Amino acid sequence: MSDRNNMGLGTPDERVPTQLYLITPPRIDDLDGFADRLAEALDAGPVACLQIRLKDVVDDAVRRATERLLPVAHERGVPVLMNDSAKLALETGCDGVHVGQDDTPYAEARRLLGGRAMIGVTCKASRHLAMAAAEAGADYVAFGAFFETATKQSETRAPVEILDWWQDIALIPCVAIGGITPDNCGPLVEAGADFLAVVGAVWNHPQGPGAAVKAFEAAIAASMDFTRPT
Repeated sequence: MSDRNNMGLGTPDERVPTQLYLITPPRIDDLDGFADRLAEALDAGPVACLQIRLKDVVDDAVRRATERLLPVAHERGVPVLMNDSAKLALETGCDGVHVGQDDTPYAEARRLLGGRAMIGVTCKASRHLAMAAAEAGADYVAFGAFFETATKQSETRAPVEILDWWQDIALIPCVAIGGITPDNCGPLVEAGADFLAVVGAVWNHPQGPGAAVKAFEAAIAASMDFTRPT
């Protein structure tokens, strides 16, 4: 398991460029084919990490997917996080886990995975949950959804201002998630999102995942020119 600081974070007083946080689609029918597409995405530009997030499948399917995809990411220096299950993260050699409010509690995940694992926590649009996660020792908090998304149904709509507020506190990094595309990510970058969690905008891009990563890289670079001074 890799060190928890492998996501390329700067120091608290250093604003590093916003990075992509890549999430698998909820269903993968062709693992070998998807592994090639993952390699294309990771080779196209900077990606901070990969989250394995399969839905409505048995644990064995998640294990098989992770066994196939984790080496693709690790060969490129990209850490891999498991969604929801700290137990599966440990079994499959992932670098950490992302937990929601209804998943494995943070404290239990940390106890199981140890101090070097990367553990992020979904906080939706709640400042209270984010503060609690940071104080407990989480490595990052995730806010969202910021836009409509077909990947995961969400009744919560997070305001862009929550990212600006979080940067003022600057306890740990924050991830923005939910319907993010190269066309709409600008305000999130400008407000201080450290990472953009993306799914459909990459895997469903008409020109392929590599083109999508390049499009995000260009959009982030353009938006960073307008971010507030640190």
